[in-house]
Amino acid sequence: MIEINFDMDGTIADLYGVEDWLPKLRASDPSPYADARPLVNLSYLARLLNRLLRSGCEINIISWLSKSSTPEYNEAVTEAKLAWLSRHLPSVQFTKIIIVPYGTPKQTLGSGILFDDEEKNRTAWGDGAHDETEIFEVLKSLL
Repeated sequence: MIEINFDMDGTIADLYGVEDWLPKLRASDPSPYADARPLVNLSYLARLLNRLLRSGCEINIISWLSKSSTPEYNEAVTEAKLAWLSRHLPSVQFTKIIIVPYGTPKQTLGSGILFDDEEKNRTAWGDGAHDETEIFEVLKSLL
């Protein structure tokens, strides 16, 4: 069984394209997580992921919370990320959705393939790590 893991922010969700995203996060405003536009064609992604799920793959989200946060803000960010996934990828039944404190080493939370826009996360993950530009190429190769 292959485990396929996705980061959200900067990988499938354009958090950094939301106007004033950083000041909003610093003000404990979770709206940028909800307002982020998709970075990839999500209907095509959903079709690929559902085919991979049917073939026995695990499809997971491994995403960080905001860098500076409180327990209340963490809860609001988690709700916003879950709502984003429900709104944009409603047909995908993720095996696991792991939303953890900022900086948690992702390689301790999964194995297999990781799609992540952050080079340090890909380096720490090792083999099987890809940036967001390789999502469709890698997924199609698994079918």
